[in-house]
Amino acid sequence: MSHGSGLQAGLKNRHLSMIAIGGVIGAGLFVGSSTGIATAGPGILLSYALVGTLVVLVMRMLGEMSAANPTSGSFSAHADRALGRWAGFSIGWLYWFFWVVVLAVEATAGAKILEGWIPAVPQWGWALIVMLVLTATNLVSVGSYGEFEFWFAGIKVVAIGAFIVVGVLAIFGVLPGVHSDKAGLSNLTAHGGFLPHGPGAILTGVLLVVFSFMGSEIATLAAGESENPQRAVTKSTNSIIWRIAVFYLGSILVVVSLLPWNDPSIKTDGSYVAALNSLGIAHAGEIMNFIVLTSVLSCLNSGLYTASRMAFSLGERGDAPKAFAKTNSRGVPMAAILASVLFGFVAVFFNYKFPDSVFLFLVNSSGAVALFVWLVICFSQLRMRKIIQREAPEKLVVKMWLYPYLTWATAALILFVLGYMLTDTEGESSGRTTVLLSLGVAAVVIVIALVKEKVVAGRKAPAVAEEPADKVAAG
Repeated sequence: MSHGSGLQAGLKNRHLSMIAIGGVIGAGLFVGSSTGIATAGPGILLSYALVGTLVVLVMRMLGEMSAANPTSGSFSAHADRALGRWAGFSIGWLYWFFWVVVLAVEATAGAKILEGWIPAVPQWGWALIVMLVLTATNLVSVGSYGEFEFWFAGIKVVAIGAFIVVGVLAIFGVLPGVHSDKAGLSNLTAHGGFLPHGPGAILTGVLLVVFSFMGSEIATLAAGESENPQRAVTKSTNSIIWRIAVFYLGSILVVVSLLPWNDPSIKTDGSYVAALNSLGIAHAGEIMNFIVLTSVLSCLNSGLYTASRMAFSLGERGDAPKAFAKTNSRGVPMAAILASVLFGFVAVFFNYKFPDSVFLFLVNSSGAVALFVWLVICFSQLRMRKIIQREAPEKLVVKMWLYPYLTWATAALILFVLGYMLTDTEGESSGRTTVLLSLGVAAVVIVIALVKEKVVAGRKAPAVAEEPADKVAAG
């Protein structure tokens, strides 16, 4: 990406490394894993492994395209070139919509924890404070965003690392001062087997855990504002396998080994808190609340950054107001940030005023966007590989494995997950509701994109037609 476009190379290598690591550890890992464990038992490990494999493959494709052409628009810009303007427009706006809804979800989650600590400030007050502080951080410079994310992600990484080490020592009975009568690898099979609810529960588990992986792609957007974009993308793409294996599979394996999967405390206290409590670690709940709060703030910080950079890229390509593509002297796209946070504030308001109607619609209608993004990355890579090979083969420094067969297999798996979601009909936020509402919103955005394309083409046609007449007159 040319730095003359307004954005500046304000992210250091240590920022990029931690953004890449922290991007795969969402608050959903801490908050949502208990439901997955209750649904699939120890077999939830297979659900995480399946989705983790999917993310590794998708990131490999994205890494191939982004290493060849690092840009703040990432997969949206690649789709624009590989599939057509309508595709880049549609997936860019859907992704922006996803993250501004996430802002509201995470601001509310953080406000609940902070209100529990300091009840004198109401929950909506905390949500406002959190949003304002992180908006200010993003407005100062990309370096300040990187610094905040470095420390937020650092705390998450250290916390999960410590949890895994303590848990493994306890499982093998060598943790000093702790003798847990429940811990042991026997928990993986002792309570109704590894798959107590049958193999079908693995796919149900997939639906519950798939959205906690969203954020892996942030490093490819941020790479455009680093000193060496190609190196940053290559590094983050190559390291995603061990990141998912350690942080997701490693920590969940520890949880289901420390406690029987059907222990009631997993559902009531949350999986990680229940695991720490089983070891008699003092103040486990408060320790975990602090880590969850850090994850929430990290997700908010990254969400605002990601939404604003996507808006900036859309503005650059003429798919959003031109003001979004303007930056100040520090290389900050202020209009893009303020527009994103404004929608976030509106969503927070809806969360407090209409939680069961308007806000539920927003959450459900953005829920399947992660899968849409991954699908678009698959189809973009199939076309983009040929373009890169034709125009600049030396830029293929990261290559998708077993192209094109593995790309097609990944796309088929994503379509299968979307299809399976349609069979889930339980509750207001069922898989079917999420897929149908998300498809509805996607259809509206695609129609807008196609109409816009037709209007632009219509304006160009008269100009082209008039040109020969002008030349005749000149002659």
